[in-house]
Amino acid sequence: MKNKEKENIGSNETKDESKTSKEESKKETVEERVARLESESNHWKNEYFRVFADMKNLRANLEKERLENLKYRSEGFIEELLPILDSFHVALSNEPNDPVLKNYLVGFQYVYRNLITVLENEGVSEINPKIGDVFDANTMNAVEAVEDDGDENKVVAVFARGYKLHDRMVRHAMVKVSVKPQPKKEEAKQEDNKETHA
Repeated sequence: MKNKEKENIGSNETKDESKTSKEESKKETVEERVARLESESNHWKNEYFRVFADMKNLRANLEKERLENLKYRSEGFIEELLPILDSFHVALSNEPNDPVLKNYLVGFQYVYRNLITVLENEGVSEINPKIGDVFDANTMNAVEAVEDDGDENKVVAVFARGYKLHDRMVRHAMVKVSVKPQPKKEEAKQEDNKETHA
């Protein structure tokens, strides 16, 4: 009987040991599982914040594009109006002698001023360089150059006015610009000969 009790006690101890080792292994797996779930949770939290930031940036970019498109929506229309404005400038620059034509000119001036007012309300500004102004490559396009003994890079003639929509150029002003005279080939040869003889 004592042997059976000892065996039972021994088997109970082994059962207890195996039970505790199973519990420990369960604890480890639970701890591992908790760690894994926390890691996954952190991963998806980071993914959420990344996507949230991307969406916020996308919304900001789309809003910026929308505002820019609204701001410059009339650019194509203004480009279509440029020949009409140029025709007005030509018509208004000639002073007629006939009194009937002078009355027509007053009407043209009125229509032109109204058109310019409407364009200014849309954000259009006119670039109208004067003769003698310094050439500005940002607002002017030198179509022609003429030699002049005076100052260099001065506007000599204006062929067409320029137009700007807010801060974007629609068309540069077309101008003729003064440049320093180039020494002629014969004069340059004579100067070279003088230098070699001296």
